[in-house]
Amino acid sequence: MASYKNAPSLGRCGGFLAQSPQDAFHLPARRTSVPEARQRVSALLREWGAAQQVRDDVELVVTELFTNAVRHTDSEKVGCEITLVGAHIRIEIADEGGPCTSAPHARPGTLDQEGGRGLLLVCALSESWGTRPDDSGRGQVVWADLPYRTAAH
Repeated sequence: MASYKNAPSLGRCGGFLAQSPQDAFHLPARRTSVPEARQRVSALLREWGAAQQVRDDVELVVTELFTNAVRHTDSEKVGCEITLVGAHIRIEIADEGGPCTSAPHARPGTLDQEGGRGLLLVCALSESWGTRPDDSGRGQVVWADLPYRTAAH
């Protein structure tokens, strides 16, 4: 597990290497891991001084993406990486692959459907989001960029 305090340098600033706050973790691909991921991200953002609205939005996006990885793949574990870069926070949820071979997409649902609107929420809260293959080529990473501001603003 990488901690933002030990994160690799991601940029240059005035001739010295700048560190972007970052954290990464893996949890078992079980429904019970979703609230654990949400709590972990919330605590991290509180430590970074994020505004309450930012914490709420990021928690919701992590919940939706983590749930999708648990529900729609055969993964044994799901990875989560959070990186703060300037005025944006990048969320990446990685699965190990499985029966769902297509990229996730937002689809309108009806009011009586139990699910199906999660990616619409991700789309609404994110400045941008998308997918890419994971490093192994078997799974995928779903990422989202959200605006970031501190509690002081």
